[in-house]
Amino acid sequence: MNYYMEFEKQLEEAAEKDTLPTLLLHACCCPCSSHCLEVLAGHFDITVFFYNPNIDAKEEYQHRLDELYRFTEEADFARNVKIVDGGYEPELFYEMAKGMEHLPERSERCYKCYELRLRKTVEYAMKEGYDYFSTTLSISPYKDSNWLNEIGMRLEQELHECYDEPVPVFLFSDFKKKNGYKRSIELSKEYGLYRQDYCGCIFSKRR
Repeated sequence: MNYYMEFEKQLEEAAEKDTLPTLLLHACCCPCSSHCLEVLAGHFDITVFFYNPNIDAKEEYQHRLDELYRFTEEADFARNVKIVDGGYEPELFYEMAKGMEHLPERSERCYKCYELRLRKTVEYAMKEGYDYFSTTLSISPYKDSNWLNEIGMRLEQELHECYDEPVPVFLFSDFKKKNGYKRSIELSKEYGLYRQDYCGCIFSKRR
């Protein structure tokens, strides 16, 4: 499946609605969010959901969250974006990672980490009645877009199996397409954003 083409179709569908559909967008950090918000602004009523239990220190977690708040105040296209702090729960990440501490990046541990964060996102989206949910993670060249879209589709399907009412639709994502990652670097320089040099977890930091 060409996820970017599917994403473009979903944008066209969103444009046909009478009002802006609501989107809960999981975010890992501000630099990754920057271009994603630039692309999505005008198509959705966006709430950024900051949920990253993989981050190894509370100070790092808060620094990334603070940068998101600052960016949405300074960037014209992001000023209507709302932010929800999903809470810092590192114990859930370490429980999930048990037995996989030795694995490299892009391993099963990363897959499970993506799932952990997206599952919390879709649960919040369902509870609060959002039309769509997605993640900024696919903008990174170090993240597997196929895995992310596979997980998103599966989580949406699980909701359909559990509820008779409408459920949030997974918005396909491959934000690195069309030089998305390069654009995020440009925006980071323009707004002086803090660009961390590791995904957040202690295991990637050690390598």
